[in-house]
Amino acid sequence: MLDTYVFGWIICVTLSAFAICNFVFAGKKRCASLETDAATCAENITTAAGECRQSKRDGEVDVVIVGAGVAGSALAYTLGKDGRQVLVIERDLSEPDRIVGELLQPGGYLKLIELGLEDCVDKIDAQQVFGYALFKDGKHIRLSYPLEKFHSDVAGRSFHNGRFIQRMREKAASLPNVRLEQGTVTSLLEEKGVIKGVQYKTKDSQELSVCAPFTIVCDGCFSNLRRSLCNPKVDVPSCFVGLVLENCELPCANHGHVILGEPSPVLFYPISSTEIRCLVDVPGQKVPSISNGEMAKYLKTVIAPQVPHELHDAFIAAVDKGRIRTMPNRSMPAAPHPTPGALLMGDAFNMRHPLTGGGMTVALSDIVVLRNLLRPLRDLNDAPSLCKYLESFYTLRKPVASTINTLAGALYKVFCASPDPARKEMRQACFDYLSLGGQFSEGPISLLSGLNPRPLTLVLHFFAVAIYGVGRLLLPFPSPKRIWIGLRLISSASGIIMPIIKAEGVRQMFFPTTVPAYYRNPPAA
Repeated sequence: MLDTYVFGWIICVTLSAFAICNFVFAGKKRCASLETDAATCAENITTAAGECRQSKRDGEVDVVIVGAGVAGSALAYTLGKDGRQVLVIERDLSEPDRIVGELLQPGGYLKLIELGLEDCVDKIDAQQVFGYALFKDGKHIRLSYPLEKFHSDVAGRSFHNGRFIQRMREKAASLPNVRLEQGTVTSLLEEKGVIKGVQYKTKDSQELSVCAPFTIVCDGCFSNLRRSLCNPKVDVPSCFVGLVLENCELPCANHGHVILGEPSPVLFYPISSTEIRCLVDVPGQKVPSISNGEMAKYLKTVIAPQVPHELHDAFIAAVDKGRIRTMPNRSMPAAPHPTPGALLMGDAFNMRHPLTGGGMTVALSDIVVLRNLLRPLRDLNDAPSLCKYLESFYTLRKPVASTINTLAGALYKVFCASPDPARKEMRQACFDYLSLGGQFSEGPISLLSGLNPRPLTLVLHFFAVAIYGVGRLLLPFPSPKRIWIGLRLISSASGIIMPIIKAEGVRQMFFPTTVPAYYRNPPAA
């Protein structure tokens, strides 16, 4: 704890100096289908022996994308629109049914517009989201996104994840130079340290390999390929228990709702014009059993009394209906092994607690960065040079990614109940700080929304909450006990945020222009 505390104060001093000085990315379909005669595809697809041959004739694959979720589908469309020949291999092309990935922050929607994918939220009964309502001990505050400077269409969006992904896949497949195939990628093909493509099994169990100059792995949070491309340190701080509420209205329409309950937060947000998603956070990796009724009992006896009365009856009805889903909440800092010929993206690369709904915003922002880096390149065949050039990707993505990642991890720990008096004070101080309005609420909500991706602003607001909490303790008259709790509050705040910042990378997060890779030029044509 002492090391963390000292580290925290070193960072605070450094950031203060930084602030004072203002150190301020079917044409012609190749091979038609893997279900056609193998000879037709002989130029870029081989058998499982892995001896890939590439042809210079029209139809060669430029990029293989593993996974057609949000990141993979958006990336396929983006690279296809830039003229790349793209093959996407997805394990299951039917509509996904998930309980997360349902809320896109306004910053993510702006990235969707930038990529030309904004129409993917049309025709799926997506709901506009204008901010959050925060509930604690019978009180609530409304936190609106700062959208005054944007077009009226700019807001958050919430929807059924599967419907959104299907729209993205349709959009990608509409390009003649993008092809989606159903298959399970089993391994990356490597030759002398360079990734040459992938080996996969088709839906009819045929073993094939496909070669391309560039392979992008976007196979999600359960990725079985990431270990060869990064150093994964996956943490599972909690699980979400998902329900769908019907025939009810949220206390604050078109807002996400966060209940600061016991033992941890409960979320409500609309996913269609008639349905509201409820996500109950359960700390740890084990949840009560659904099959023997323990989960229903837990939801009714522990969670239901904390649910706003407008939603209580619908919550009980959803529990009785029995369609209860669970999913582990994973967190994993980005720790890539730059590998010639391949790149990780999406949840396979970087995850954060889904409390703040920032995952899709990070993924779409990463795609914009990668697109801009790849646009000047006509040829992707020089894998070592491309790999060295794309090291800048890991630095250029940091402002958005590190802000959202750090906020998600820190906010989850603050919002969880704790018997520690210092943590209790921090939780209450956060609620009261946001209740002040003005910059005290607008600043944090602009960070959460992805509209103001500035790590320094995040750290300043976080410690402002801690200092505000100390001030509440010491006024009107300090006592030895209150002074001690105040000191522990500052120490606890440092202990929450500093390990997250350390994992994100202090230099890349706050001083990106000092990283040599920031200035990498495209390889010579």
